[in-house]
Amino acid sequence: MKFIPAKTIITKTNNIDWFGTEYNMNIYKGCCHGCIYCDSRSECYQIKDFDTVRAKQDAIEIINRELKSKRKKGIVATGSMSDPYNPFEAEYEFTRKALKLINKYNFGIAIATKSDLVTRDIDILQDIKKYSPVIVKITITTGDDSLCKKLEPNVAVASKRFDAIKRLSASGIFTGILLMPVLSFIEDSDENILNIIRLAKESGAKFIYPAFGVTLRQNQRNYFFKKLDEQFYGTTQRYIKEYGFSYECRSKRATALWKLFKEECDKANILYKMQDIITAYKKDYEKKQLSLF
Repeated sequence: MKFIPAKTIITKTNNIDWFGTEYNMNIYKGCCHGCIYCDSRSECYQIKDFDTVRAKQDAIEIINRELKSKRKKGIVATGSMSDPYNPFEAEYEFTRKALKLINKYNFGIAIATKSDLVTRDIDILQDIKKYSPVIVKITITTGDDSLCKKLEPNVAVASKRFDAIKRLSASGIFTGILLMPVLSFIEDSDENILNIIRLAKESGAKFIYPAFGVTLRQNQRNYFFKKLDEQFYGTTQRYIKEYGFSYECRSKRATALWKLFKEECDKANILYKMQDIITAYKKDYEKKQLSLF
């Protein structure tokens, strides 16, 4: 594990409408999951050697100082740029230690991950949940493990992520799915979407938040096309023909998929609107927070 200097780690979020979080926390930089579509690989983020995971030096001391000094409590998001449960986390436990501090200072937590390692920290999430909102968002874009290995080669396969959702949900943690990106010509079929909703329901997921398409830019586009050529020969040319070099590559089936998705989620009693998700996992916590102070 390489360590890089950092002056601050807990930053104010730029978009509170994204799952209702006030702060952002990235302990790690870079990611070794190898997902072929990852936007964080884009040049605009200036992450050199993106596939190499590095940790921020003295991260826990910095997080302790920053949480202690903040006058306004809120929900801390983690996982926006680098998965907080990369393979190194199993040994170093930086995310686990940070969660203990979040619990100590009565902040909430919103986790985004593709790893089933998140279940290791159910005990701390349950402690946080006593006083502050907790939400876990697990990215799943296909229920097919063999396809998953092609798209996300170095991370827990979809079946293990559904198992993680089941364990988290059974433990009382508000858990759901980030269904994004849904890749055109590969994942944007009725069968794939229906299968994910079925498995989500069986696993106890409270929500699914979708994006029927993918964004492509800069070197990320080049990496994506290279991997398409390796795994899905001919698909690169379909992307170029359909989208040119547009940033947003929305599935041409998006309207039909959205209609199907809403109907099936309603039947399964699964949330999918952002505000409904925020309201559901924050329910009853305003009074609890006020009582603390």
